[in-house]
Amino acid sequence: MVGDKVEEAEWKGLDVNEHWQQMKCIMMETAQDIHGMSKGPRRHKETWWWNEEVAEAVRERSTESGREKKEVRKEYKKSRQKCKEGYFFSKGKETEGMCKRLK
Repeated sequence: MVGDKVEEAEWKGLDVNEHWQQMKCIMMETAQDIHGMSKGPRRHKETWWWNEEVAEAVRERSTESGREKKEVRKEYKKSRQKCKEGYFFSKGKETEGMCKRLK
């Protein structure tokens, strides 16, 4: 695949930098064609503080976030607050435990 694209490319009249840039583009396009493209690195590499309580709060929030009725808005705000509280409580609890283990 790379060989075919290299043969098709116009190389005459290019300086070294242009030659290199064109070769780089050919290799990158070929690699993307063969392997595809990833979404990038994960945002959170480690979620040591995540537990079932936080997961349940997030699930509850996401099911209620799709509704757009005014009377549901208060429920959504309550579930969002509960999610935040669960997140900070769980993360704080795990951090304290980790600090105690380090001492």
